[in-house]
Amino acid sequence: MKLRNHAKRRIAAAAAAAAIVPAAALIASTAASASPAPAGSASATNGEVSVAQGTNPATLKGAVAFGNTPASTPEAVSFILRGRNLAGLENAVEQGRSPDLSTAGFATRYGQTPAVINGLESYLKGFGISITTTYADGLDISTTGTAGDYDSALSVQQQQYHVSAVKGHGGQPGIPAQTVHGTKQSPRMPASFGRDVLAVLGLTNYSPFTDHLAHTPAQVKSPTSAKPTTTHTGNLTPSDFEKQYGLTPLYKDGMNGSGETIGIVTLAGFDPSVAETFWSTLGIGTAANRITVDNVDGGPGAPNEQAGSGESDLDVEQSGAIAPDANIVVYQAPNTDPGFADAVFAAASDNVADTVSTSWGESETVVKTSVAAGLETPAYEQAFDEGFLEMAAQNQSMFASAGDQGAYDAINDAQTTNLTVDTPGDSPFVTSAGGTTLAGGINATLAGSNGGTVTLNAQIPAERAWGWDWLWPYYAQFGAASEGAFALTQIAGGGGGFSSVEQTPLYQDGVPGTHSFKAVEYLTPANYTTTNGVTLPTAWTFNGSPSVTSGFSSGRAEPDVSADADPFTGYLLYDPLGASAWQGGWGGTSFVAPQLNGSTALIDQYAGLRVGLWNPSIYRFAMSGHSPFTALGTTGTSNDNLYYTGTGTTYNAATGLGTPDLAKLASDFAR
Repeated sequence: MKLRNHAKRRIAAAAAAAAIVPAAALIASTAASASPAPAGSASATNGEVSVAQGTNPATLKGAVAFGNTPASTPEAVSFILRGRNLAGLENAVEQGRSPDLSTAGFATRYGQTPAVINGLESYLKGFGISITTTYADGLDISTTGTAGDYDSALSVQQQQYHVSAVKGHGGQPGIPAQTVHGTKQSPRMPASFGRDVLAVLGLTNYSPFTDHLAHTPAQVKSPTSAKPTTTHTGNLTPSDFEKQYGLTPLYKDGMNGSGETIGIVTLAGFDPSVAETFWSTLGIGTAANRITVDNVDGGPGAPNEQAGSGESDLDVEQSGAIAPDANIVVYQAPNTDPGFADAVFAAASDNVADTVSTSWGESETVVKTSVAAGLETPAYEQAFDEGFLEMAAQNQSMFASAGDQGAYDAINDAQTTNLTVDTPGDSPFVTSAGGTTLAGGINATLAGSNGGTVTLNAQIPAERAWGWDWLWPYYAQFGAASEGAFALTQIAGGGGGFSSVEQTPLYQDGVPGTHSFKAVEYLTPANYTTTNGVTLPTAWTFNGSPSVTSGFSSGRAEPDVSADADPFTGYLLYDPLGASAWQGGWGGTSFVAPQLNGSTALIDQYAGLRVGLWNPSIYRFAMSGHSPFTALGTTGTSNDNLYYTGTGTTYNAATGLGTPDLAKLASDFAR
């Protein structure tokens, strides 16, 4: 058994931040230990209780079962435990009163008891299951065994499934076809400790998570020069981000990330030499031997382009360039439910990284279809929330990409056309990173249908929400028959909207725009079909000139803050496994999360302590008379993420609070 607890502590926050004031739970089922069976679980029967599981292949479109999983199949399963007394902690964190705990302090107050942990471990060992890691926070136990071991221990029968491929949209690759195991049955465990198991993750090995890395359409000839020039579309470098979003004063003050540690949570293999080549080629001086790779659950395997290693490369390249003297820990894990969760809990339990980001996620629709089909409970998202809440309680900042399909995040995984947001960016304990398109001329060379070339010349009057509705009128240059036909192949934009799983956090209450919205409906969901008892649309009708409508919504609104993510005004990427090692035309909210991550290392250094979860503070700053954000408030079709548009208020669901002036933000945090 491996016990993770590096528990590095730096600077304690002000004493006033340590107070915890009990209040009503926002995630009620995580409030206490040894409580009645959680909401969504079956009642205790014969001394057993049902426990939630993770993503279920049985609910995925095109999934076909074809037999039982062989009992000898090796599996990795993680047991996420129900935190104790979390209601008051959630309330305090959402109000900006982090207790700034060590991992041991968190475990003592909020982790599960030794009796529950020992009881669960003893039970699993009795079925031949090995305990690989017991996390020091008392919330996660990762294990290995065989399908037969887990079937016996959890009273299920796993089956084999063929899951069809999902086509990518908006410059993303989609999800390949997979053959996986899974079960429709609810795991059951003895009530003596089963009541305190929040979720069992790993009874499927489906790889559900996609990176939020996007590229210009295939017809665009992207620059391949390692010496970027302003004449090429989408060929920006970290220094352009620095100038655009106000980092220059911090560099002039001597901030370089020295003494800080950046954490990257990723689900594809990473080679440190790739980032080092990126920095040296661009003339960015960095500290030596700064990268540590932590293979969580054995890691995702060697770097592989199809698995998404380009995402891992850019996360380290961008964050490490912005904070060139910061240390970097890369938590790389298999692309599975337990892999992703364990990587989050590893970053939290180690408590080494002052600021962390991830650019992987899935739509809430994937989770909701399993919930609606009765195959899991919202405890699945709560399992991740516990890890993010721990980070916030330890004053670690956490960033996640908001997604790259605008308001229609599910088109790239659940193959549905409903409005939805991305998880884990929907967590109230994460700063969700949205996307914009920069102002100026967009000039690109396109491959013509006759073998020649055509030129795209577009003008963006002002920085706006990223949504490729600006691109659709150029359909003829791309060889499309109509704007509507072209639009349905180019669904791309900064993720944003309102969660139907997570409640509105306290820091968003009362902020104009977090409960109301304006929208432009280019795409109307159509062709509703029912699968596993869940009815969802699978097509759109197109309207090229929508009117502006208004509405009201509840639930966690995301993103929180935005920056350039449109591939046409995007970045240069060094990815030696790609078709061209140096290639421009890359974007996606995948860039924004690590850029904010690296920026936070500079802000922490400037402030002299961990600033922790941004959200409670930045919503207060935005409501002040000297906001460090530029709200992108223009209403209409020139500032939308394919549905949500500006509102003229502090917040809108296309770009959140807007774009940051990071030096001003650093000053606000330092106060």
